[in-house]
Amino acid sequence: MFRVRYLCREMKNKPATTNDYQRRINRVVEYIRMHLDETVDLRVLAELSAFSPYHFHRIVSAMLGEPIGEFIVRTRIETAARLLRYTDVPVAEIAYRVGYDTPSSLSKAFRRFFGISPKMYRITKNRPMMNSNIQPDAGIRLSKPKIREIPVKTVAYIRAQGNYSQVDYGSYFTRLWSYVKEHKLFSAGIENLVIYHNDPDISQDGNLRCDVCLTLPKGPVAVGDIGVKEIAGGKYAVFLYTGPYPGLGGAYKKICGEWLPESGCTLRESPCFEKYLNHPDRVPTEKLKTEIYIPLM
Repeated sequence: MFRVRYLCREMKNKPATTNDYQRRINRVVEYIRMHLDETVDLRVLAELSAFSPYHFHRIVSAMLGEPIGEFIVRTRIETAARLLRYTDVPVAEIAYRVGYDTPSSLSKAFRRFFGISPKMYRITKNRPMMNSNIQPDAGIRLSKPKIREIPVKTVAYIRAQGNYSQVDYGSYFTRLWSYVKEHKLFSAGIENLVIYHNDPDISQDGNLRCDVCLTLPKGPVAVGDIGVKEIAGGKYAVFLYTGPYPGLGGAYKKICGEWLPESGCTLRESPCFEKYLNHPDRVPTEKLKTEIYIPLM
């Protein structure tokens, strides 16, 4: 709570801009994702955002495209759906992990979004439940994974929303590199990453969110809509994908549909991310190399 109040004082001392508003919303979203197993106190969210309680709901609703209560419920249900699709965690435990007191409460909310019970969803998990343009591809060039312990990474990031295939990642990376130059943050070993918060097989296009990031060990500061946060360290399965970026969706299909069920591994409740090892302007698309990081327990 002390950290929340410190951040609020810090933001209230700065003039508000559209980019500043977006960064405040990002703080709220991150807090919700990290506290799904708790009762989310809207007063804490309002304080974290540094919006007045009177205006908090209206501003957040406008910027998220839905009321804050609906966003929280949808985030709980989509998290439950991912656990149902990709793990063997019992339904009762999933209910508690995403903030429901009983499995029946989860089931009632789940039916409202997907039209079927959590148990039936698990049975039919290989059938996409939302619109998806990603199709499996037997020709995907994907290495066997290496299991690595990854340290915590500090990143500067810009959040993007919408269909992942339509995000202009290049323009976001250009802005981030300009930020690095302007604030003299350049150092060896900066990595180009994208964190994906939603599964296109579960969330509708308009609700897909990702963070375009640069790792910055020198201690970046938030400016405008460029935020700063940490990527959780720990155990990851790291796959090397070689080929054009549109094929990455098929790579995830192979990982989640083929490797994961046979691996004996359990997914950790952290987002996947990608690291780009070469530049699309410097090599042919078929030689692009991308590391895919899958968080494991």
